[in-house]
Amino acid sequence: MKNTIGTSITMTLFGESHGPAIGVVIDGLPAGAPVNLEHMQARLDMRRASGTISTARHEADVPQILSGVKDGHAEGTPVAILIPNENVRRQDYDRTKDLARPSHADYTAQAKYRGWQDASGGGHFSGRLTAPLTAAGSIFLDLLEAKNIHVATHIADLAGIQDDPFDETHLKKQMNVLKKADFPVLNAKQGDAMKAAIEEARMQQDSVGGILESVVTGLEAGVGEPEFDSIESLLAHAVFSIPAVKGIEFGSGFALAHEKGSQANDAFYVKNGQVRTRTNHSGGINGGIANGMPIVFRTVIKPTASIAQPQETINYRTNQKAVIRISGRHDPAIIHRAAIVVDAMTAFTVTDLLRQRHGETWFTEACR
Repeated sequence: MKNTIGTSITMTLFGESHGPAIGVVIDGLPAGAPVNLEHMQARLDMRRASGTISTARHEADVPQILSGVKDGHAEGTPVAILIPNENVRRQDYDRTKDLARPSHADYTAQAKYRGWQDASGGGHFSGRLTAPLTAAGSIFLDLLEAKNIHVATHIADLAGIQDDPFDETHLKKQMNVLKKADFPVLNAKQGDAMKAAIEEARMQQDSVGGILESVVTGLEAGVGEPEFDSIESLLAHAVFSIPAVKGIEFGSGFALAHEKGSQANDAFYVKNGQVRTRTNHSGGINGGIANGMPIVFRTVIKPTASIAQPQETINYRTNQKAVIRISGRHDPAIIHRAAIVVDAMTAFTVTDLLRQRHGETWFTEACR
């Protein structure tokens, strides 16, 4: 299994949902890069389960830095971050350990690892592994913000309930709202309706999904590579590493299929000496390379696969039919917890691209 992503900066993920700990090793982090544990904990808290709209498994998620950091700054050597698993209950999965939970990785893991995998709570395939991604992403978010590059994500649509869209004339204000929000929406009233929809799904022993909308501002034109390492390619690679992601579109995305070129094209103009476009159907990317406009993309998060209703399945050891009723502690929706994870993987991707373009010291030239 390949558990490493990145080029100039890499992240390697390790651990299982109900193992002793989960974690990440970051290599290539520029020497002198700030590592702010308070910021890291605050972003982990944004991912943490809370209330009845999330799983009853509550973890403290207090990160431990094992190596690579001194006096609050990266040393330039690998940074290892460990997050202990404290609230584990392997017994919840004993009864169904040989049953393929619908839309989970149980069967495919069995086919690949032939029974040697840890299946409890999804093992290495669990959404629990997004905690170390969030911890690592906090470092990259801080590096980008020091360069006036900002990343934000909100729930655009949940169970058919729509939030206010990002408005490029008010992006700074909207992004500041999301930094302070305990539920990642721009319209609090719509957020309350979304929470009610999640609660209704929970009462029906079901789950709901939705669409996240993300934006990156302040990224200079010229970042990215054509063809195989386009910004779209790399962001999609990173975002699809998040469990439950099933689709991504950039700019106007699939809606462009219903428009003519005269409608879809973004006209260029100059404002205060800077090249801009009057619309942003391309999502800030042309030819795989940033054009200086905000990068905008949307991500589909499927409904949580773990639901308590009885479902048809098979025993993958005997190949016989079975009925499964999933027990344990599960989220009726994970989209609100996934928003900060998308921010983290976006920040990682942009930081990796910028280090390739500008080199290591560009990020830390003002740190001393």
